[in-house]
Parts: sequence; structure tokens; C-alpha cells
Amino acid sequence: MTDTTKGLEIKAEAGGSEALFAEFMTAFDDFKQTNDARLDELERRGSADPLTLDKLDRLNGALDGAKAAMDRLSLERSRPPLEAGRPDLGDEYKDAFSAYVKHGEEKALSIGSNPDGGYLVPAETETQILTRLAALSPIRAIASVRTVSSAVYRKPVTLSGPQVGWVAETAARPETSSQTIDQLDFPTAELYAMPAATAAFLDDAAVDVGAWIAEEVNAAFAEQETTAFVTGNGINKPKGFMAVPQVAESAWAWDSLGFIATGVTGDWPAGEPADPLIDLVYTLKAGYRQNANWVMNRRSQAAVRKLKDADGNYLWQPANSVGGKATLLGFELVEAEDMPDIDDDATPIAFGDFRRGYLVVDRTGVNVLRDPYSAKPYVLFYTTKRVGGGVQDFDAIKLLKFSA
Repeated sequence: MTDTTKGLEIKAEAGGSEALFAEFMTAFDDFKQTNDARLDELERRGSADPLTLDKLDRLNGALDGAKAAMDRLSLERSRPPLEAGRPDLGDEYKDAFSAYVKHGEEKALSIGSNPDGGYLVPAETETQILTRLAALSPIRAIASVRTVSSAVYRKPVTLSGPQVGWVAETAARPETSSQTIDQLDFPTAELYAMPAATAAFLDDAAVDVGAWIAEEVNAAFAEQETTAFVTGNGINKPKGFMAVPQVAESAWAWDSLGFIATGVTGDWPAGEPADPLIDLVYTLKAGYRQNANWVMNRRSQAAVRKLKDADGNYLWQPANSVGGKATLLGFELVEAEDMPDIDDDATPIAFGDFRRGYLVVDRTGVNVLRDPYSAKPYVLFYTTKRVGGGVQDFDAIKLLKFSA
């Protein structure tokens, strides 16, 4: 966490999200004025003043820090209480699970036992783990999520419908081709975390064990998930959309993601830098475009913030309210730090309907195995969940490649 972000979070706690949002908008106005000065210097002298560039970088960092602080504050305020009881089993199960976590007592837990060892966390805690993961993991938040009870989820996909045609009233009706159906498999893999606690901490009657476990594993699970959803190779983990073969949009076929090129290796085109982004938007079919998102890391976003359209309007716009998302060309922008940086022949910017394009598969249940022996005097809690993922519609996501 940078000093800038820490300072913004202190201000957020003191003045609330509204004050932080006001400061964010002020920083954006300063950013636009400084970038306008940079563009003017480039036009007049062919190069920008180093002081102007340094100020622009600092303002970019301030915008990123303010947005991160607002997101964190919004997440903290939206968290509902955990461990409210289990409707299907009653409070008895919640109490028994708490006794197991704190003291290793296993009575009344047989209904939630796992044959591989450990016990299912109460339903409310599991739900809140997944809810917080959606908030912490940017790809999970915009993708489709399906909960299954088996190790592999198989999804049939229609690649082409039955052939049809027009005929005259008395003309012969030749036989038509049948539709083409493919099957996509989404295996689930085990994701684990192992938080540790002292016996004194667990003996504290005020400790909400469900909330504590969720808090400890959320960040670890979300970080690993996001990396896998973006770049995972599919071996003992989900397969990320960036691991799918990439081909030029003109040669696109199923099982690959299409890209368009900027026309310049490792850079934007000099004359109209916004043109590749506009072209990418309209590469996506209208049915997907309605719910599309941009996905890129913060360094790519910093570069995009400087771009204008032909009328001199900034393509990147801040959120309209606290908790909202920035937009690029009118479409919401999602930050995913596992996306590559802008570089020669890289594809650092994705655009698409990720709800239709990417599927996250959660297997029912989060398991906890208590281990008081391996790391004395600490008690370890081996916490596992099974999750899979992969592209389910290869035409719903497009990429921008920085190549000639």
C-alpha cells in the first residue's frame, strides 16, 4: 500500500466516502489540466516538460489511490454480519461448529462431516466467503457463477443452428443440415488457505469463528482466484481467458479469442490513438456489447486516462458516485492486476461481455480441518473450497494487441 493510498484512507475514515469522492473528482480535474498542458507542450515543442510528466504521474497515482480507498471503504460498509444461524439445521450446527473450531469438540457435527477430514462451515459463513470473494475478485464479479455438487460441470453449447431456407409453395424441400453441438468441461480444483490462531484467541468467548475464518481466507482465495481466472493454465486450477489461443479477428474461430492490432508495435497510433479502442468496441457483436466491460491493469488504465476523442473529450471518465466504476467510451472499466502491461505484441486490454463469456464454477461447500499439532502453540485451520472456470463463449471477449 502506497503512502498516498494510506493518506486517502485516513481521510476517508475522518470525513467519510463523500469527502473522499470529492477529493477524487478534484484530483481528476487537476489531472485533466496537467494532461492538457502536456499535450500543448507536445504540439508546440515536440516534447513535454519533465516537471509536467512528473506531476501527471503523481496525479495518476493519486487517482488510483483514491479509487482503491473508496472501494475498500465501500466494501467494509457493505459487509453484513456473519453466523446468523443455519436455517436448515438450526443454531445447533452453528454452535457445534464453533465448539469444533475453538476446542476440537466434534459432537453434533456428523451431519457436516467430510469423508476426507474436516467439516463444512455453516451455510451463512460459506455464503459470505463467496460474497466477499465477488467483491474482492474483479473477474468473479463480472463473470457468470454456477454452483455445482459434482467435480466437473459439463455444458452443452450450440455452435450452429439447423440449416433453413426459402422455397416456393410447390418446390421440393431438400433435407437440411442439423445443428452442431459442442460440450465444454469445467473441472473444479482445490483452493486452500491455512490461517493460524493461538489457543488464547480461540478461548475468547467474543470471537465469531465464522467471521474470523472468512476474514482470514477471503483475501488469499480472491488473489489466487483472480490470477487463475486471467492467466491460469487449467492444470489443477481454472483456465484463464488470457490462456486461450489468440488469433486476429479476421481469422477468428471457436476455441480462440479474436484480437485487433493497434497498428504500432508496443504503442498507440500517433495520429488518432483512440481509434483502436473504438474499433475494438465495434468488433464485439451488438448482443454482447450491451453488457460489456473493459478489463486491464492500473498501468494500462493510467495510459488510457490520457487519451481524447476527436472532439477533445477524455475517453476515460470517473464514476458518477461513490462505489461506482470508471468508464471508458461509456463502458465500465474493471481493474485486474494480472493483465499484462502495454508492451510489444502484448494484449493488455480485453473488452467483452464476461457474464456470457466466462464461467466460474463453485463446488458446494467450504471445508475446515482443525490441526492443533503441526505448529504448536498455534492451531492451524486447513480451509478448502473447490472452484473451476473457463471461457464458455469464445465470441464474447475481444482483445487489443499492441502490434503492427
